[in-house]
Amino acid sequence: MYDAIVIGARCAGSPTAMLLARQGYRVLLLEKAQFPRDKLSSHYIHQPGVALLGRWGILDDLVEAGCPGINRESYRGPDVRLDGFSLAVDGYRTTYAPRRFVLDPILARAAVAAGVEFRESCTVTGLVFENDRVVGVRYRTPAGAEATDRARLVVGADGMRSLVAREVGARNVIEDPRMTCTYYSYWSGVPAHFELFDRPGRWVAAVPTNDDLTLIMTYFPQREYAGVRTAVEPAYLEAVRTTAPELYERMSAGTREEQLYGTGHQENFFREAHGPGWVLVGDAVHHKDSITARGITDAFEQAQSLVEYIGDGLHDEAALRVALKRYESGLNAGFLNLYKGVLNVAELRPEGRTEMLRHLVGHQELIDRYFSTVSGACSFDDFYNAELLAVLDQV
Repeated sequence: MYDAIVIGARCAGSPTAMLLARQGYRVLLLEKAQFPRDKLSSHYIHQPGVALLGRWGILDDLVEAGCPGINRESYRGPDVRLDGFSLAVDGYRTTYAPRRFVLDPILARAAVAAGVEFRESCTVTGLVFENDRVVGVRYRTPAGAEATDRARLVVGADGMRSLVAREVGARNVIEDPRMTCTYYSYWSGVPAHFELFDRPGRWVAAVPTNDDLTLIMTYFPQREYAGVRTAVEPAYLEAVRTTAPELYERMSAGTREEQLYGTGHQENFFREAHGPGWVLVGDAVHHKDSITARGITDAFEQAQSLVEYIGDGLHDEAALRVALKRYESGLNAGFLNLYKGVLNVAELRPEGRTEMLRHLVGHQELIDRYFSTVSGACSFDDFYNAELLAVLDQV
């Protein structure tokens, strides 16, 4: 009998398991893959996520794994260019964009070091119910045997297509249509910092990652997915050429080192977050378009908040019920504005946004605060302050 079973050992699951174990709970962590294993990802960890890695004592491991630090951001939209960087969070300003086959094993090892029992190559096949309460999980071991384990709480950190959400019938409480499709690859010989390029109907990002490679991502409207997927490489190269010609020149002198990866299945939703014996975290509870690279950072923040709310109350039914309700309320309060901001960018219609951004040129503090609204280091309410309004009124 475990205190908690966490399903999924990536950016939401491993930190949740680790933090629960640090609270003294007995935790089982199940993962269907065998690490190291890559996955689709936008890679980038914003300042709040880096701050949590530092707080958890994991950041040094990421740096030692050869992930380069990032200290500069550029945005280029129609007739505007901004250069700056998000404000620091808890003293952490440098950011990172690690490969997932580097980051995810680091997180899992931290969970094991905290006392978590970690089992890889285990496919969860269902949940165990008693009187409408989740009391355990059924899964298939690497040897193909069927196993069942029980727990006081089952945590679904199993992604956008969460089996836990499906089994408990967690409905979407907020839902929006798919906005974009994305394709990306990794390039050598293409120097970059954190660069974003924006024009109507297209978005391109370049960011340094492990092994001296640069991740270059392209985004297209969802309505173009059927066409793009049948001719990915020419669509990818043309998107960079027409949206980021300076980057395209650098790419022409570099080498694409891997295949093109991508997806057109980026759902936008908030799900019901909890019920008797279960709770969802990370992409399982809240998924959005990857265009602003919020997924990893949001998963870290949700893991931290969930375990803080639970505290030492996991075995107190009334206290646990209150904690999970507070966790769900915190999701809505803490992530809804960011979610709306992501959808705004994912519309791929920058005209209204860039009109305001042109007014920031020459005001470095406001530029950095704007970048901070995307990172989560500054709220939208704090950004739209008297200083910004005074600048806009002067035009």
